[in-house]
Order: sequence, then C-alpha cells, then structure tokens
Amino acid sequence: MMTEDQEDMLFKALGHRARRRMLDLMKEGPQTTGALCEALPELDRCTVMQHLGVLEAAGLIIVERQGRERWNHLDALPIHAVHERWIGPYAAYAVSKLNQLKHAVEEGESPRIR
Repeated sequence: MMTEDQEDMLFKALGHRARRRMLDLMKEGPQTTGALCEALPELDRCTVMQHLGVLEAAGLIIVERQGRERWNHLDALPIHAVHERWIGPYAAYAVSKLNQLKHAVEEGESPRIR
C-alpha cells in the first residue's frame, strides 16, 4: 500500500509528457540515458537526467549502472497500484451505471441512474 506522499510523487511524475514518453520507451525494454536523450532531441541531457530523477524518486524506474552506462528499467508496480486503487474501481462503477442505463432503455423505462 502506498502512502499519500508516494502517490503524490507518482502522480507528479506521470504529470509530465516527457516523463510519460520515457516510460513508454522503457516499456519496450531497459534504455540507456543516452538512448533516451536521442529519443527526446527537444530536451538536453541535463533535463533528461532531471526527469529520470523524478521517475526514480517516484519508484517508477530502477537504475542500473554498467561501467559508464546507466540503464533505466521500468518498474510498473506503482502504476499497477494506482490502477488497483483508482482506475479499476472507477471503471467498474462506470460499467455498472452504463449497464443500468442499457437495461432501462431496453425496458422502455425512464433512465434513473443513481
């Protein structure tokens, strides 16, 4: 279970498009910092490193140093925790309401969704 501070860090990390792009790239496999810099040419290396620091602090990446290279690995467990806590229950609620609406329309009733 994540603390509220951890959740805040996670949502902050996910709140920037460059960080989300980095995570998308790491979904395909571990990426070196240099490869991430090449994939995001609009950002300089210092900015990429700052974004990686935010992702690491949020627990979204695990950094492995191999010689001069820094390999960045995606850790999807915090995202799964957000899904379990927020997305899954809200999606189930929305499906339930849509199902109620469908049955009301099929029965010719006035839709009353509560």
